[in-house]
Amino acid sequence: MPAMIPWRSAMFRLPAFLPGIALAAVLAFVSIELATVPWLQSNGISALTLAIILGMAVGNSVYPRMAGGSGMGVNFSKQTLLRLGIVLYGIRLTFQDIRHVGIAGVIIDSIVMCSTFALAWALGTRVLGLDRRTAMLIGAGSSICGAAAVMATEPVVRGRSDQVTVAVSTVVVFGTIAIFLYPALYHLNAVYHLIGSNSPAEYGVFAGSTIHEVAQVVAAGRAIGDQAAATAVITKMVRVMLLAPFLLGLSVYLSREKSAADVAPDAAGMASDAARTTGAGLANAPARSMPAQPAPRITIPWFALGFVAVTALNSLFAVPAQVASVVTGFDTFVLAMAMAALGLTTHVSAIRRAGVKPLVLAAILFAWLIAGGVAINAGVAALVG
Repeated sequence: MPAMIPWRSAMFRLPAFLPGIALAAVLAFVSIELATVPWLQSNGISALTLAIILGMAVGNSVYPRMAGGSGMGVNFSKQTLLRLGIVLYGIRLTFQDIRHVGIAGVIIDSIVMCSTFALAWALGTRVLGLDRRTAMLIGAGSSICGAAAVMATEPVVRGRSDQVTVAVSTVVVFGTIAIFLYPALYHLNAVYHLIGSNSPAEYGVFAGSTIHEVAQVVAAGRAIGDQAAATAVITKMVRVMLLAPFLLGLSVYLSREKSAADVAPDAAGMASDAARTTGAGLANAPARSMPAQPAPRITIPWFALGFVAVTALNSLFAVPAQVASVVTGFDTFVLAMAMAALGLTTHVSAIRRAGVKPLVLAAILFAWLIAGGVAINAGVAALVG
């Protein structure tokens, strides 16, 4: 019997994917509709946040009885559709956005991202004793763009569903707090002049460079005014653009680290062989030469490159507004499907087992984003202008 053509095999398996994909699509549709509720909009509760909440509600109630027939489609939504969503996310951005915040805004975003992620990695693993993947996912969500960054980082660090959900939960908790706290800090500073000037534009840069989610940035900016909101969103978009180089750099680092770890057991084994040979009185035996190690394999996330390519396309060519709107809407739907699928496969018991340490880490990072963010904004503004 001739071997089955791969695409024909995939076609035969397609019906097995449909129930899970349909379930994720229904939850995504409901979350997007709910996100249009004025109260939720005013409080920065996005469709992605609602999708994971709905997914977890269904995943911890009726989904276990459906998992046998829906699992393949749910996993497809959680993995493949996620990567597609990250690629299409680039349609929201252009390289021209950088000009609107200037070199100072780019430097501020870069320092905030690097310092927050490094702090998450160091404190999470060395002080709080968290596993490295959870610490990195929380760090990515806090330092770049919330849930989207967590989801984009998950394939690079190979995180589990419960680790991703814990990280997204911290973004929801502290990003929501930021929506109300940041405007309060602005008005407090207007009265007591605790730090520098109090212009809406400077507030916008501060909010955009330190608040987790785009929707949360919009809500915190609009609480002050249109100028603050516009500057905040542009600064946030530049910060989102750092996602691609961040993923590439993290992937290169982890690949080299894994290669070094693979070499270490071989070297230890050769040393042990040499010791046994010497102990047996065979010092004159010919030495074993160490085999040449292959060059470290660098894994470049294809979806990060796709994200850059779509951003470049949107920057170099005038994409019609109607086309961009359709693509953005489709991308939001795809990402909502991925978040819903993530919620479906996450059990509350897994989050409970994670304990309070992830929240402690996220709280420390939140405090750093406020205090450190103020210092970084003021320092860069003084140096660059």
